[in-house]
Amino acid sequence: MSSLPPLSPTERTTLGRRKIRAVTDRSALYALLDDALICHLGVVRDGAPLVLPTGYGRDGDTLYLHGSTGASSLRLAGGGIEVCVTVTQLDGIVYARSINNHSMNYRSAVILGQAKPIVDIDAKTHALHVITDHLAPGSWEHARDVNAKEFAAVSVLALDLAEASLKIRATGPGDDQEDIDANEAWAGVLPVRTVFGDPEPCAEVVGIPVPAHVAERGKVGGS
Repeated sequence: MSSLPPLSPTERTTLGRRKIRAVTDRSALYALLDDALICHLGVVRDGAPLVLPTGYGRDGDTLYLHGSTGASSLRLAGGGIEVCVTVTQLDGIVYARSINNHSMNYRSAVILGQAKPIVDIDAKTHALHVITDHLAPGSWEHARDVNAKEFAAVSVLALDLAEASLKIRATGPGDDQEDIDANEAWAGVLPVRTVFGDPEPCAEVVGIPVPAHVAERGKVGGS
C-alpha cells in the first residue's frame, strides 16, 4: 500500500458518473503522469476555451509545463487564472457483445489550480531538466546546454498536484446477461501500447553513433 497521502477530491474533482472508477491512490496518479508524454493545458481566452497539447515533467507533487514565451496559452496560464490540465493514456479497446457496451480501458487525470511562472534561474533550470528527463531521458547530459537566448525564450510554469482526480477503467466488457447467454459474438479487450521504434539519425549526423540513452529506449520500446 502506498505511504503517500491519498488524493482528496474537491467539489470540482469529484466524479459525477462512474464513481466506482475513481482512484485516490496518489502513487497511481504519479504513475500515469510518468507514463504519459503529453498533457493538455486548458485555459479560457477571450471568453472561449482553449485546450492545447503541452510538454511537461513531474517532480514530486509538482507538474512543470513549458513552451515558448510567445505562446498565449502559457502567458494566460501564468497570469493567475485557474487552469485545467488533463492527461490520458488509452490502454485498450473493449469489444462487447453489443455495440452499446463497447468501451475503452484508460487512465485519465484532471488537475486544477493556478500555475505559477518560474523565473528564478536555478529553479527554472531544474524544471527544464525535469521536463527533458521526462520526454527525452539522458539528453540533458548528452546534448549542448541551453544558451542564454534559448533560456529566455522558454516559459516554465509550476502546477501543484494538490487538486487532482484520477479515473481508471481496467476491466473486460460489461455485457448484459442475455447477450452473454446468447453467446453470438466475441467479446474481450484489445490492448493498446505505445512503443518506441528504431532510432533514425538526422541526415547531417556524421560519424556519431546512436547514444546509449536513445538506443536502449528504442530497444525497450520495441521489445
